[in-house]
Amino acid sequence: MCGRFVSATPPAVLADTFRVDEVKLGGGGDGGTGPEPSYNVAPTDDVIAVAVSKDGHRQLGTFRWGLVPSWAKDMSIGNRMINLRADTVKDKPSFRKTLARRRCIIPADGFYEWKDMGKGRKKQPFFIRARSGEPLALAGLWEVWKDREQQDAEWLKSCTIITTEPNALLAPIHDRMPVVLPPSVWDVWLDPANDDVAELEKLLVPSPEDLLELYPVSAEVNSVQNNGAQLVIPLEGHEAEPD
Repeated sequence: MCGRFVSATPPAVLADTFRVDEVKLGGGGDGGTGPEPSYNVAPTDDVIAVAVSKDGHRQLGTFRWGLVPSWAKDMSIGNRMINLRADTVKDKPSFRKTLARRRCIIPADGFYEWKDMGKGRKKQPFFIRARSGEPLALAGLWEVWKDREQQDAEWLKSCTIITTEPNALLAPIHDRMPVVLPPSVWDVWLDPANDDVAELEKLLVPSPEDLLELYPVSAEVNSVQNNGAQLVIPLEGHEAEPD
């Protein structure tokens, strides 16, 4: 799974990287400022994502991390839907419908996974990032939801990260990894006119091993109360490679 990640790249850089037409992050100012940079993004936090609006404009927007489907009775379901397995997306009609209609890219400067170190030992957190240092394009789905029991309730935009089997680099750390989309398929993934689910499902695969690097980091990241660039500093004596 992907339960924590880093989102620290300035929105202006993300807008240029993902070739967006509009920045609508909210929070005041022209286009808004959006969520604060974070080195410890946690479930239910507001996150930045790239999606295409009804009028066909590619937007950089703010979404709640944890998918709340339109049919949900309340938003608490999003707490356990920060990730969706690729096979679940393929097998369940409701999620296949979302795959056909509402796809997004969730930019991340990297993500964390915890390795089981054996009985009686605490799990070791690892940080995984692109070798190039550029933001990763995590494949996501988004939805809109409204509490129909409250007359003046606002629409909530939420998102989830799709996960798949790990590549050879990640396999010793965890049994899942987020789907990382290469730039060559960004347009295909975001195209609202593309509803070919069978072809889209072919993109939900592990990334090449040479795209990523990883290294152990401090257990400070275990607490959502901790934040800051110190969280991604390698433990002393460790390079950006697995043991």
